[in-house]
Amino acid sequence: MTKTPERPGLAPERRRQLRQQRRQERLRQIWRISLFTAAATGLGWGLLREGWVLRSADQVEVVGSSLVTREQVLREAQLRLPQPLLALRPQELAQRLSAGLPVEQVQVSRLMLPPRLRISLVERQAVAQAQRRTSGGRERGYVDRLGNWMTSRQQRGSGGARTPQVMVMGWQERLRPPLAAVLAQQDQMGSTLQQVRFEPNGSLWLRTAALGDVHLGPPDERLRRRLDVLRHLSAHLPKQMKTLKIQSIDLSDPEQPELGLPGKGRISIAGLQKAIEAANRPATANGTPATASTSLPAVPARSLGD
Repeated sequence: MTKTPERPGLAPERRRQLRQQRRQERLRQIWRISLFTAAATGLGWGLLREGWVLRSADQVEVVGSSLVTREQVLREAQLRLPQPLLALRPQELAQRLSAGLPVEQVQVSRLMLPPRLRISLVERQAVAQAQRRTSGGRERGYVDRLGNWMTSRQQRGSGGARTPQVMVMGWQERLRPPLAAVLAQQDQMGSTLQQVRFEPNGSLWLRTAALGDVHLGPPDERLRRRLDVLRHLSAHLPKQMKTLKIQSIDLSDPEQPELGLPGKGRISIAGLQKAIEAANRPATANGTPATASTSLPAVPARSLGD
């Protein structure tokens, strides 16, 4: 069978046509992608601007609190409706709500389907009255269990049934951790806590129903040890309070507690115990009955965990 010879210029022309077809196909694909992207962007922008909007208070969810109402949240957040969700700043909203509501923690979340704002609250309760010094003078308020300051408005908003009896004097922001430690231990002190007082330098005083004024010293790493000694003395020392007429107790050195006695300054428990024993010893040596000595509690041994 005889083959027809191909023309010399046919193969290059065919390759050029194929290249042109592929180039046109790529341009069509780029055009389709660009058109689809533009349409999707416009649709998404329109949805976010017009569809992702808070139009009514029903779209604001408040969870975690049985006391704080939606109206309180809207008022404290200064939220005006309608409001695009994209325009809201969750962190800024959380700061406003923390400052105006009786809560320990606030979390703000923006949800899309359906569009709504979720505000999760952790309630807090006032556990003590408080006073602090400000540039405008002395301010009265409250503190919660973590030592955070609460205004009178926050206390009223928390729905507290009664006013706390403990008073915190000289509240300072930097002293919240030691204050929280004291408040957490008040039920284990063995005596009703009446007052917590911070001096300007941070030195800590307590007043309990059984022991009166107790100096705990600086709020350092030995605070826990001082509270342990205070609990021990609360269980044993009140029996001798009337006899010794103790004015104050100094636990700044928890290993050597000192008693403030009228006209005698401070004297350590161990030193006073030795003086009492020495005073009773001669009477026994002369054969006369010894007077009943006042027994003072020994300082509890430091636990292995301290």
